[in-house]
Amino acid sequence: MVLPFLLAGVLATTACTQDSFTPSDSTNIKTDGDVKIVLTSNNRVYDLFTQYQDFSDKQNMSPNTITLDPTTTFQTMDGFGAAITGSTCYNLLKMNKQDREQFLTETFSQTEGIGMSYIRIAIGCSDFSLSEYTCWDTPGEGNFALQDEELNYIIPILKEILAINPDVQIIGSPWTSPKWMKVNNLTDLQPHDSWTDGQLNPKFYQDYGSYFVKWLQAFAEQGIHVMAITPQNEPLNRGNSASLYMSWQEQQAFIAQALGPKLRQAGLDTKIYAFDHNYNYDDIDSQNDYPINIYNNAQAAQYLAGAAYHNYGGDRAELLDIHQQRPDKEIIFTETSIGTWNDGQNLSTRLMEDMQEVALGTINNWSRAVIVWNLMLDSDRGPNRAGGCQTCYGAVDINSDDYKSITRNSHYYIIGHLSAVVKPGATRIAATGYAADGLTYTAFQNLDGSYALVALNNTNEVQKLTVSDGTHHFSYDVPVKSVASYQWK
Repeated sequence: MVLPFLLAGVLATTACTQDSFTPSDSTNIKTDGDVKIVLTSNNRVYDLFTQYQDFSDKQNMSPNTITLDPTTTFQTMDGFGAAITGSTCYNLLKMNKQDREQFLTETFSQTEGIGMSYIRIAIGCSDFSLSEYTCWDTPGEGNFALQDEELNYIIPILKEILAINPDVQIIGSPWTSPKWMKVNNLTDLQPHDSWTDGQLNPKFYQDYGSYFVKWLQAFAEQGIHVMAITPQNEPLNRGNSASLYMSWQEQQAFIAQALGPKLRQAGLDTKIYAFDHNYNYDDIDSQNDYPINIYNNAQAAQYLAGAAYHNYGGDRAELLDIHQQRPDKEIIFTETSIGTWNDGQNLSTRLMEDMQEVALGTINNWSRAVIVWNLMLDSDRGPNRAGGCQTCYGAVDINSDDYKSITRNSHYYIIGHLSAVVKPGATRIAATGYAADGLTYTAFQNLDGSYALVALNNTNEVQKLTVSDGTHHFSYDVPVKSVASYQWK
């Protein structure tokens, strides 16, 4: 009997509670062919199920044909992935080594897994850390040092991931500056001895710029190249367990006067992305178009690759608006969460909504990357910090009774359906033709010349699609409430 398999041949292991679907007539499953197809349905009947089929010999095109046009191009894709927080690393290190290696291989390997290609980490602590800290909590340059969370949790896991996929890209974001750099406001300039809220004292701009340089260099000394940073996670959020308020005016000044020049003086090619917060700018009128306002200052704009966004408020159409205002600047999507507030473990709902809004929705509005929040939390939604999110689920959740059985949630699937067929450096291309309410798709050409198409069928009918690249074509019936990803040369 020919067995189905997770992507490149790795069966779901004992570490996973949901194995890939075994069809009743498994003798008809092709294990090679012209087109690789990955399929997940919202009832888990198909669970990252991979099969192959050949091109069709028939030349007649169905009225349901989707045609790719590689001459019409959009953005270059950087990658897809999740946040490797202190909590994620704590949970991973609770697993036995064999189970952890298998999970990380299934998640990050380009040949034996879904090939996640982008990781977000915190610069210092986040609300999913094991304590509140930065890497420079006492003034004086000699007091900068990586802390226990980096040395014993984050870096060991990153090294395991990079051993599996050396091409994974990493972006870092701070949740707060060191407390000694904070003031209560920019008028009184009184010390703000709290991890939560406060603002960066302008007199410490240069020191804080040096903090980023030291952190990047410290990771490089560990053999870990951090490709990009943002100056502040959620700069308009005063209430997180670790946070720092940073208006666009402050971020513009910090980038122009300190962060950008410090990186260049150190010979670092690290990309800087502005903002890193919600589509609606937390409904603060003075902060609307936050990154555009920073770009309007040429001194700051020269250091910026683009802007990063989250989706905890507002509409993804904001990405298109920002792109149209500054098409020369990049857009990436760096955080979204599932939790008790949005029925986060209900795949029947979340797979459809998250594929529509997050995965395809951001890409079709010019985002070059899609990154979800915690890769792994435990069955108690932790570990987490008081004042941070107590109600979040991970892309996967591991049972804290045995640290073995894993439940994959919607965020694992939506990233997997992108990363399995769309590789870093791919170009989004036009795909036109068949349209139906509830059918959403986008197409790509990879650097090796292969094509990819990711399609969401959020309807109650099987969608009988024909896909054509102008030379080859194939047909496939996408099941009800399913996501199908295709790759072919």
